[in-house]
Amino acid sequence: TPSCDIYEDGEEIVVRAELAGVEPKDVEIRYENGVLTLKGERKLEMEEKRENYHRVELSYGTFTRGFSLPASIDAEKIRAESKHGVLLVHLPKKPEAKPKSIQVKVN
Repeated sequence: TPSCDIYEDGEEIVVRAELAGVEPKDVEIRYENGVLTLKGERKLEMEEKRENYHRVELSYGTFTRGFSLPASIDAEKIRAESKHGVLLVHLPKKPEAKPKSIQVKVN
């Protein structure tokens, strides 16, 4: 199961998943009813040579991670990118969910 960070600013929520060894094309990303789901598979290359490994600490096989997110996500604008084995899913907030500055009038 990949390790994930979730962080937020005024514009968006970002889910950052460590996916070293996983091809981006092998990752399915779904957002439905306020839940972001990541599904994929980390394949062990040359499976038949596994007996020659001294240690196997990376987990291989299929994985699923799910995250409940606020309803303020603009589902139409979600985008994902992969850089150096790290998947970033950008979940922009709807305009009404963004913080607003309120000017204080001085009389």
